[in-house]
Amino acid sequence: MRGNSFCAEVDKISLHIAYYFSALKNSVVYEPPLQEKKMQIRLTTRQALEMILSEVNPCDSDGEDIELQPDSDSELSDLSSVQVKFHFILFPISFQTNEETAPQPKKRARLGTDLTETAKDGTVWREEQVGTRLPFTPIKAYAADGEPTAKARKSISSRLQSFLCFITLDMLHSIQEWTIQHAQETEHVHWFMALPELMAFIAIVILRGLTKVPSLRDCWSANLGNPHIIGTMPRNRFQDIMQHLRFDDRSTRSDRAKTDKFAAISSVWGSFVTNCITSYNPGLHITVDEQLFPSKTRCCFLQYIATKPDKFGIKFWVACDLKSKYICNVLPYLGKDPSRPSGERLSENVVMRLMEPFLDKGRNVTTDNFFTSLSLAHKLLSRKTTILGTVNKIRREIPQSARHTDRNEFTTQVFSTTAATLTAYAAKRKKTVYILSSMHSMIQTENTTNRKPNTITLYNTTKCGVDVMDQMVREYTVRTGTRRWPVAVFYNMIDMAALNAHVLYQACTGRQERQVDFLLELARELANSHMCAKKARKEQLLRTQPSTPSPGKRAMCQVKHQCKNNHATVRCVHCYRYTCGKCRREIPWQCQDLISDYLDNLKIKTRSVCLHQRSFLNPSSLP
Repeated sequence: MRGNSFCAEVDKISLHIAYYFSALKNSVVYEPPLQEKKMQIRLTTRQALEMILSEVNPCDSDGEDIELQPDSDSELSDLSSVQVKFHFILFPISFQTNEETAPQPKKRARLGTDLTETAKDGTVWREEQVGTRLPFTPIKAYAADGEPTAKARKSISSRLQSFLCFITLDMLHSIQEWTIQHAQETEHVHWFMALPELMAFIAIVILRGLTKVPSLRDCWSANLGNPHIIGTMPRNRFQDIMQHLRFDDRSTRSDRAKTDKFAAISSVWGSFVTNCITSYNPGLHITVDEQLFPSKTRCCFLQYIATKPDKFGIKFWVACDLKSKYICNVLPYLGKDPSRPSGERLSENVVMRLMEPFLDKGRNVTTDNFFTSLSLAHKLLSRKTTILGTVNKIRREIPQSARHTDRNEFTTQVFSTTAATLTAYAAKRKKTVYILSSMHSMIQTENTTNRKPNTITLYNTTKCGVDVMDQMVREYTVRTGTRRWPVAVFYNMIDMAALNAHVLYQACTGRQERQVDFLLELARELANSHMCAKKARKEQLLRTQPSTPSPGKRAMCQVKHQCKNNHATVRCVHCYRYTCGKCRREIPWQCQDLISDYLDNLKIKTRSVCLHQRSFLNPSSLP
C-alpha cells in the first residue's frame, strides 16, 4: 500500500513540475545560456508539493515530462521522510531553496520593459512599442512658410527685376569686362560689347531653351527659326560673343587655380549663390540632395554616376525649399576638399555647409541614405535643426537586432536613443526601410493595410524637393553642347536663376504664371533695351542719309513691302527710308480745312498725353 501511495505521490509531483516549467517557458522570453549547467536539488515531498502548488497554474501546461528518481528503496517505507532527487537543465530562470541560491544569468526582457542594445559604435538603443511617447521633447518647429525677404519685395515689380536679383548688373559688368578683354587680345583691338547686348545674348540663350531645334543654325532659319531670336541679334554676332565669353581674368587664373579648381567662374558663381541665400527665407522643410548637370567637358571634377539618366556631368549639392522648389543654397563638388577636417565625413560637411545660413530657427532637413547619420543628427540638433532621412543599415550606429531583413510584411520596429528615433519598416517581406528622425517623439502607424509609420509618410512627402526642382529646370533648360566647362556651369546658373526668379516674381506680385510664359516674357524684357538701342541707331542712320540720291544715281528701295529690289529716288517723311513707287502709300485728295482740323486734334491729344505723364511723374508740376 505504501508503495502504491508513493507512486501516486510521484505522479502528482511529476505532473505539477511539468506544469511549472511549461508556465515558465510560456511567460518568460529568454536567451539560452552559452553553457548548460546541471544542478541537483533535494526536497521532501511535502516541500516540493507546497512550492509547486503555490506557484503553478495547471492550465498553462504543455505536457512536458520530468524525470523523478527516489534516492533509495529504504525511503519507500516512510513518506514523511521521503526525498526526491530532481535532475534538470537550468534555464535562465532561478528560484531559491533552503540549501542554495542559483545564479541568475543575463536575460532579455519582454516588450514593454526597459530593453537596451548597444550598437557597434557604442550607441545605446532602446526598443520601444509603436504608439508610445518617447523620452525626449523635440525642438520647437519653424512656423512660417517660405517667403521673399523684405529687400527682395521692395525691388521686384517685373520679371526682369526678379531675374536681376540673382544675375546682378555687377555680375554682368564683370562678364562684359572679361569678355571684351579676351576678344581684344585674341581677335581685334577695337572689339566691343555693350551691356544691353550681353543681356540680349542671355535672352537668346533662354529662348533657345523654349524652342528646341536640331542645331544652332536652325534658330535663324526661315522654316524652323524663332522670330524673336531672328529680330534680336544676327547669328554671326551671337556666335562671336559665345566664342569670347569669359568669366574671370585670364592672366591671373593660373595662380588662382592652384588653390581653387573653380577659379574660371568662382567669382561670378559666388555672387550668384549669395544672392540666392539673401533673397528668400525658406519654410520648415528643406531638402538636400545632389544634382548632376549633364556635360562631357574636360575638367578634373567631371563625375560619372551610372544611376542617372545622363551618366556624365558636373555634380552640385543643392538645398531646396520643399513647397516652392526655390534653390536656397548650392555647392559644386570639386573632388577632395583639403579644408575639410580629416575626421569629418563628406556627407556631414556638405549638409552643414548648405544649411549654415538657415540653422538655429527650428527647420527640418530631409536627406537620403548618403547623408543621414546619427552624428549629423546630433550636430544639427545642437543648432536647433532636426533631420529626417533614410539611413543605410550597414552603418555602425544601427543596432544589430534591427538589421534582420526577413520580416513579416508591413511590420514596424522602433528604437530610440538620445534625441533620435530609428524606424525599421518592412515594406515587403525582404525589404526593410530605415528612417532616422530627430523631430518625432512618437511613432504611430496608419490605420490602413500597409500600416505605414508617420516617419515613412512624412519622408515620402518631403524627399522630392531637389528632384522636382531638377525636373522643372530640365523642362526648359538652356543647356547645349559646349567644350568649355565654365560655359556649362554658366548654363546651369541661368537655369537656376530663371527658376528662382519665377518663384520670387509670383510671391512678390501675387500673379500666377506658367513657367514657359514667364521665360518668354523675361527674354523679351532682357532684349528690350538692346532692341530699342538698335532701332534708335538705325533711325539715326536713316536720318543722316541725303533726302535724294546723288545726281545721276538711284538708291535701292529700303521698304521692300511690295517689291524686291526696285530703285527709289524719294524718302519717306516719317521713317526716312527710300521708297519706290510700289511701296508708296497713296493718300486720297483732301481739302485744307480737313487737314487743319486734323492737326488741331493732334495737338490736343499730344497735350493731354504730356499732362498725364507729368502728373504721373510729379503731380505738383500741373498748372
